[in-house]
Order: sequence, then structure tokens, then C-alpha cells
Amino acid sequence: MERTYAANVRGAEQIKVCGFVDTIRNKSKMAFIVLKDITGKVQVTVEKNEDPELDAAVNSLTPDSVITVIGKAVESEYVKLGGVEIYPKKIIVESLAAPLPIDREARKGHERSSIDQRIDYRWIDLRTEKNQLLFKIQTVLVGAMREYLLEKNFMEIHSPKLIGAASESGSDVFEVKYFDRNAYLAQSPQFYKQMAMASGFERIFEVGPVFRAEKSFTSKHTTEFSGFDLEFSFIESYQDVMALEAELLTYALGKVKEAYGEEIEKVFGIPLTVPTLPFPQIKLADLYAELEKEFGYKVPDEEKGDLTTEAEHLSYDWVMKKYGHEFLLVTDFDAQKRAFYHMRDENGVPQGYDLIWRGVEITTGAQREHRYDVLCAQAKEKGLEEDVKFYTEFFKYGCPPHGGFGLGIDRLTMLLLGMTIKEAMFIFRGPTRLNP
Repeated sequence: MERTYAANVRGAEQIKVCGFVDTIRNKSKMAFIVLKDITGKVQVTVEKNEDPELDAAVNSLTPDSVITVIGKAVESEYVKLGGVEIYPKKIIVESLAAPLPIDREARKGHERSSIDQRIDYRWIDLRTEKNQLLFKIQTVLVGAMREYLLEKNFMEIHSPKLIGAASESGSDVFEVKYFDRNAYLAQSPQFYKQMAMASGFERIFEVGPVFRAEKSFTSKHTTEFSGFDLEFSFIESYQDVMALEAELLTYALGKVKEAYGEEIEKVFGIPLTVPTLPFPQIKLADLYAELEKEFGYKVPDEEKGDLTTEAEHLSYDWVMKKYGHEFLLVTDFDAQKRAFYHMRDENGVPQGYDLIWRGVEITTGAQREHRYDVLCAQAKEKGLEEDVKFYTEFFKYGCPPHGGFGLGIDRLTMLLLGMTIKEAMFIFRGPTRLNP
């Protein structure tokens, strides 16, 4: 018999449902089991003392045990859970669950287990409706971004994560043993995205793992995350890159709102606002002037070339007050604070930007330097000339003007649903976390 999901049980005479035991009330004459699968919940009603095999199965059950139920679906106005219940002919106990080692939610006499305790048993924690909704939302978000780019003739690539160069920016990387020499885990697919431009691919994107060897213990940092990166050729300036990202996010968030907007507000308590185009844009120095005028925030002189974390947070209040917008594009950073491969104008200003959403940076994007001699000079300036020699070769034999950006899928999810990065990832990785 073909399986029926909990969301589709209404009107079925003979039915087979499979899932976890969400709750069980086992009385002397009746038992009520709430079965949960990925689509929802359904009540299974058992009349006791009529079938010894059914009684034995029911009496053995524990919360989170996995069962298959074969029986008949009957509509009933007395059943609060969807107005339908299943009367079983057979209950197959697929797997009995031991007492759970964590409290996924607060309950009478028990506090909710800490996030670190829940990550220790992440597979149990992920069974909750809230967590499963999170990943349904993330699926729509990423799917919509893919859909948008495919419609614009982008190709998807899959670049290597083991690389021979130690760094693209001078930051710390993870070193691994690679036969008789050392290799490194890629901080991003940046070099290979640009190689694709030199290959004439023109428009590409990639979804894949990104590694950062940073000993950061914050609500938004992780040592491994899922990145959504893209690059495209024949741009006129980095304004083209910013415009594409704004359109991409507007499209994707619109699709998420259409699919799950009401549930996001109900379950996570955050209304989803689809942004309007264009996104507000400001130069870094002008933003600092605005933050000082509006909030009395004065940035230290040594930090004026980059965006501080406090300024990021304040920028949300500023952009909401001035534009009624959750997003802000910040440009004109100091060249010392930007990667060597960012193109610079005649005044040495990097042709790139940061995108801030709800007070948190989600993107660094730019027009890339595609001229071989200029790129080599900028790498030498950063002391990376030898480390990135293989990369600069990509530009020696012709390469079109291009640009791109990268987004962290987990950070996007975190900000969308108002949680920490540990909660927004399938499995979190940090300086002290390598399990499960």
C-alpha cells in the first residue's frame, strides 16, 4: 500500500501513514496517538481490549518512536487536530525511542535545554515543527535565488574546496594534509568564479561550503557555512552588481513571503517585508557622518576605512528612519580594508560595497580587477604575490570586465527568522564544535 502523508489523510478509506509518535495518551479503554511526519500531524485513535496485537503495540510506545499505521481515516467534528482521525487495523513499531536526553521546548517542571545541549543531539532537536519549518523556508529561499539566476542565463558550477594557495585575502585558513604536501580549505569560490569568467562562461553561480578559520564566538560567525556565490561578465561598473543583488533578494524574499509569510510571523514572530527597489545606497564616510549626527556615534580614526560592528547595528535604525527600508548598500571603503582583487578607481577607491540587512553585513561585492598588470601590482601590495600566482594567471590571456558577490545562506536564514547562527544551521561548526 502506498504511503499517505498526514496532510492528505482526509477522505481516504484504507490508509497507511508513517511517522514519529509526537504524543500518546494511553488510557484503559482508549489510546490517542498523535503521529507526526514532515507535512503535519494526525490523530490515531485506538479502542483498547479489542485486538491484543494493537494493545501490545500501543503499550510499548514511547514519545518519538517511529511507527507505521494501517487503517481507516474518519472525519469527526470532535477531533481538534484537523477534524479527522485514523482507526488502525495494524500498528507496526518500526523503532522504539529511548527517553530523550534533551528538552526541545520548555514544559512543566523542565526548562528548555540550552542551544549547545540541543546541538549535541541535533537530530532530535530538528524533529520540531519550528525547526522543520525553518528548513522548508530555506529551501524556498535558495530555490528562488536559483530560479531567478537561471532565468537570466546563469550557469551553476561546482568549484574545488581543496586549494593549493594559502589565502585569497591574508586571513587564516584551515590547513590539511594532502598526500606529500599541504592544502587548504577554500574561504570562498572566489578564484574559481573568476576563472569561469576568464573561461568565457559569462554568468555563473555556485552553492557550496565555505570555510573560515576565525576564532569568533558571536551570534553570527561560524567556521563552515553554506555560501551562495555568483559572478557575471561585461558589467559597466559595480553598480550593476549591486542592482542584480537587490533584484535577486527582492525576488527570493517575495517567493518566501508567498509560500510561508503567515507562518513566519506566527511561528517566529517576525513579519517578512519584501524590499522595494532600488536599495538605499551611501558612501561609508557619509554614513559615519549621519550616524554621528543622528546617534552621537563617533568612529575611531583608525577604523574609519571600514564599517564597525556598532555602526552596522546603528545603520539599521538610520536606514529605517530615513528610507523605511531594511537594506542598505555601503560603498567607498578604504583600499587597505578590501581584497586585492577589487577594482579601484582613479583615486584608489575600491569599486565595491557591503550590503547590510537588519543591521548585519550579509555581502561584500565588487567589480573585480581583470587587468593582469594592475591585479599583479595589487596582490604584491598586499604581500600575496606568490600565494596567488596561480590565480593571476587566469587574467594573463584575456578576461572580460566582471563582478560578483557572495551570500551566506545560514546568515540570511538567521536574519530572516530572528535567531542565532547556531539555530539557523543544519549543524553548526565553530572553534569548539566538530560534533555531531
